[in-house]
Amino acid sequence: MTDVIASDPLRKADISAKRLKRRYAAEARFRAYGLLAILAAIAVLGLLLSSVVMQGYSAFTQTEIALEIHFDPEVIDPEGSRDPDTLAQADYRLLVKRALYELFPGVTKRRDKRRLTGLVSSGAGFTLQNMVMDEPELIGRTQEVWVKSSDDVDSFVKGFIDRDLPPEDRRIKDDEIAWIDALAARGDVATRFNGSFFTTGDSREPEQAGILGAVVGSVLTLVITLLLSFPLGVLAAVYLEEFAPKNRWTDLIEVNINNLAAVPSIIFGLLGLAVFLNFMGLPRSAPLVGGMVLALMTLPTVIIAARAAFASVPPSIREAALGIGASKLQTVTHHVLPLALPGVLTGTIIGMARALGETAPLLLIGMVAFVVDIPGSFSDPATVLPVQIYIWVDSPERAFVAKTGAAIMVLLAFLIAMNALAVVLRKRFERRW
Repeated sequence: MTDVIASDPLRKADISAKRLKRRYAAEARFRAYGLLAILAAIAVLGLLLSSVVMQGYSAFTQTEIALEIHFDPEVIDPEGSRDPDTLAQADYRLLVKRALYELFPGVTKRRDKRRLTGLVSSGAGFTLQNMVMDEPELIGRTQEVWVKSSDDVDSFVKGFIDRDLPPEDRRIKDDEIAWIDALAARGDVATRFNGSFFTTGDSREPEQAGILGAVVGSVLTLVITLLLSFPLGVLAAVYLEEFAPKNRWTDLIEVNINNLAAVPSIIFGLLGLAVFLNFMGLPRSAPLVGGMVLALMTLPTVIIAARAAFASVPPSIREAALGIGASKLQTVTHHVLPLALPGVLTGTIIGMARALGETAPLLLIGMVAFVVDIPGSFSDPATVLPVQIYIWVDSPERAFVAKTGAAIMVLLAFLIAMNALAVVLRKRFERRW
């Protein structure tokens, strides 16, 4: 049979054409499968991002209520001393209550008054306090002040609470809806850009909570991570790639570095808890400890990326430098390291981006604590953006759902910016051989 096929050129060409057609068809199917996989991944990513945006966009605005506040001297500064301590300790919440009672004089029952004052945020008094501390001349005047509404009023105005639901199924009752409608008819209810979301720290009240404390904590933590992981990682990569002899010990070190890159991040948290907190006694929930833990986690990534960058430098560069009399150290520092720097920086930035998104190791060293104040140093109690998201997502209030989505959007923006910076550095300094 083989002899027949071999002796018939047309039959042989026909069989070859069929095989080639099947091969092209298999290749086309493979490319189609790959394209479908990419489209499916893009669709899932788009669904995830759209879900985050739909949940978080409302946190960038905040409902505010206008009140005619009389800065009563008898409440703020009875003695007229203008002493800052006296001004800071005044009952500004009472001024807010009086303004609301004047708007709705028909509200007389204690329970109704409590619900009426609940229309505005419990932090409204601090808004008045800051105004008086900045401008004591306000004492004795009557002025319109826009204060934040409560989270329930904010959710109602934004449409997240349906007024057509039965009263027992919604957090806003009928009389509260009537008061909100009356204020809106007067033009005293408005939804404005929520700048305090970016300028304040965490709070138990959703309308007062912001991400500045978490952002500052993340920056301080990443500074420590960078200062530790970058020089140590680059020096280790230089030694292993350029100076270390090839023996079983260096092979063992390389294997362990590769293994450490795949170790779950929570293991580094346990290490930080045991060594940095329990043994060394460093402060809990501090960016210093968080940065040290993340530096340990980032080191293998930096070392592997830096070694790959050094290995990509052509051997002819080293040979040329050695040929004109440069020492091994001069060859590395003057020629190899500058040429490999784009790859080193790219790997470092990617490692830092991974560290920015970590939560598990920081939970174990106490950075899950509720921190209101903005950290001012590396040893102050602090939290980071991923942990802040973890805290808010566990809160029962509806407004914290929006805060969580908005914080995720900010974190994604930071991660995208860091990865874009890595791409720019790679394109800017990359050399092709």
